[in-house]
Amino acid sequence: MADNIRIKNLYHMLSYAYQTLRETGFAKVAAEDFDNIHDLFAAIIARGTAAQVKRGLHRDYAPREETLPGLRGRIRIAESIKQQSRTRKKLVCSYDDFTVDSPHNQALKSAMSMLLRHGNVKLENKAKLRKLLPYFNEVREIPLTAIRWDGLKYHRNNASYRMLMGICRLTAEGVLPTTEAGTHRLSNWEQGEAMHRLYEKFVLSYYKRHHGAFKPKATNIGWDLRSSAETRHLPLMKTDITLSNGDRTLIIDTKYHNRTMNTYYDKVTFISGHIYQIYAYVKNCDKGATGKVAGVLLYAKTDETVTPDADFNLGGNQISLKTLDLDRDWSEITQQLDDLCGWLTVGMRYGSADHAGAPAGKNDS
Repeated sequence: MADNIRIKNLYHMLSYAYQTLRETGFAKVAAEDFDNIHDLFAAIIARGTAAQVKRGLHRDYAPREETLPGLRGRIRIAESIKQQSRTRKKLVCSYDDFTVDSPHNQALKSAMSMLLRHGNVKLENKAKLRKLLPYFNEVREIPLTAIRWDGLKYHRNNASYRMLMGICRLTAEGVLPTTEAGTHRLSNWEQGEAMHRLYEKFVLSYYKRHHGAFKPKATNIGWDLRSSAETRHLPLMKTDITLSNGDRTLIIDTKYHNRTMNTYYDKVTFISGHIYQIYAYVKNCDKGATGKVAGVLLYAKTDETVTPDADFNLGGNQISLKTLDLDRDWSEITQQLDDLCGWLTVGMRYGSADHAGAPAGKNDS
């Protein structure tokens, strides 16, 4: 069914972006069919949280301030005087509490609660979420809009939370595909910062997994300056994906927006800022003007009638604008990603790998 293909595609994207989803514990989730995206996220969070509970919920130090009958931590002298705590034989103390009520667990509990209240989730997955909530009794539920997602820190002891926080963020930011009227197209593209990051991370991870010979990575491009002029105020040029093969380099910039074309009255044009961006990347990377650096703007398809599909030679370098339709069968999506590498292999026989199924499997590069 087309609807399930769309949801399956999102699961595949998540599987590339987060290595955890390719582990055996998520095999059942990968094989299951979902009627809507809320149910998919609920299943992933339920499975991942259950595994985290077995390992033990992460604890972190949190600052606390209380009026206590004895000393704990540091005495807050000014606050103690204000409260006249000496006459009550108590002190206002501040201390660090090693608690399960950490920002990561707060986000997890809040996302589970939101899916239970508002998500169109199967009874089976709701039951799994409810069964997990008692483990979070000491964790506060907070508004998901109050969470500073970029401020969450990860280290060796809580690295297993990274994928779960990614799913919780997608749930929180309201960029879920709509399930109304039987459609699963993305509803709030303009709010899709989390989905934009997922799209970018998926494409990079795909090339790392299947085309590692092209050394996929995000790179910084230095400005092609011809003098020792002041440079500290120049903006940073960082690519989403850079692929290289010998002396050839391909720069891919992913675009996940609510529109891919500009419309002025009856005229439809490419978005000029995007063209200027990829052109600047390519020309500053190709400092010797060899023509062996190319650029691709890779858009996620919207419902627009006209979408980008063009190849140009601008100033001696190839610039392409392509559209990736995430509503297509997964094999078509991977074929298009494979075909983008063709420019790197001019004069060589290039064949695509078989990626029609789930992302699990050996590296095909």
